[in-house]
Amino acid sequence: MLVGPSWPLRAGGMSTFNERLAREYQAQGHEVSIITFSLQYPALLFPGKTQLSEDAKPADLEIAVLINSVNPFSWLKAAKFLARQKADLVVYRYWMPFMAPSLGSIARWSRWFGNKAKQVAIADNVLPHEKFPLSTFLARYFLHSIDKVVTMSQAVTAELKTVGYTKTSLQLQHPLYDNFGTKVSRADALVELKLDPTYAYFLFFGFIRQYKGLDLLLQAFGDERLKKHKVKLLVAGEFYDDPNRYYRLIREYNLVNRVVMHTDFIPNEAVKYYFSAASLVTQTYHHATQSGVTQIGFQFDVPMLVTNVGGLSELISEGKSGYVTATNQLSIADAMLDFIENDRFEAFSKEVAVLKLQFSWSTFAKHLAD
Repeated sequence: MLVGPSWPLRAGGMSTFNERLAREYQAQGHEVSIITFSLQYPALLFPGKTQLSEDAKPADLEIAVLINSVNPFSWLKAAKFLARQKADLVVYRYWMPFMAPSLGSIARWSRWFGNKAKQVAIADNVLPHEKFPLSTFLARYFLHSIDKVVTMSQAVTAELKTVGYTKTSLQLQHPLYDNFGTKVSRADALVELKLDPTYAYFLFFGFIRQYKGLDLLLQAFGDERLKKHKVKLLVAGEFYDDPNRYYRLIREYNLVNRVVMHTDFIPNEAVKYYFSAASLVTQTYHHATQSGVTQIGFQFDVPMLVTNVGGLSELISEGKSGYVTATNQLSIADAMLDFIENDRFEAFSKEVAVLKLQFSWSTFAKHLAD
């Protein structure tokens, strides 16, 4: 049993991950079901346009839509349902303390109703990027309800210690996001996205939130040295932050003709075009634990520029598969300039193609279940 985001929620990083993990266990011959949310965030707390997918329910997955994150009666229903399944393994997807009351209660209550399964959590974060009162208390409530925590970066592993977690933990590599298909030619990708083929494109991909550092990237991209090169910044993702602050920076640094903004939600079927069009993926986070964007970039053999925060640098071989920079605009601009002036794409891309071989779903699923 997998407990966490899935359809009918939109196919963001965790929904995509959970459904891909379910298919991996199916491929290994296991019976798999997912328990997911009918309501993940109250409208007041959700910054996007919609939480729900427009796609039909995946025909190959068994999904029970039971959890309302703010309704304890739904937690009770989910706990009873979970206990009736008599699973061997229950995997919870945990990413922020707001979800700790619902997920922690389901884990505890399902045991009261006879759930004897090993209960494991995949923790994307222990504490939230934007902290709030009771964050640590809520994290502990969830973490002490399960048997083992699996992390995917050293940064999150370290966070476990800060909240006093002492049970079993294991750090695994985030598998490749291989469910977005394979590369298409750069020419075809540029046609699909209606982009000028005479430019190279640096890609910022994913929901736009303050901690992800698009402001820092725009400031760096405004460096006068870059303006003489045929390169544009492609921003692909929905705003979960005030758009005006970014458009002000675009005007301030005279980037109106050098930044392409695709700020609607990017559906799964379009992802391959953005990464096939990109010469460099940019992750200029102010702070982070890890990012699934890295594993999409690896899937499409695209080099990456990341800031040296959290676990972002753990997967990048500096000067071989990409760059690890300080969180300041000069360091970021220097790296982008080196990439474009020294034509690093081919050499870096070959290194990425080698590195990605270690990120296997079968290995991840096996160790998760151990």
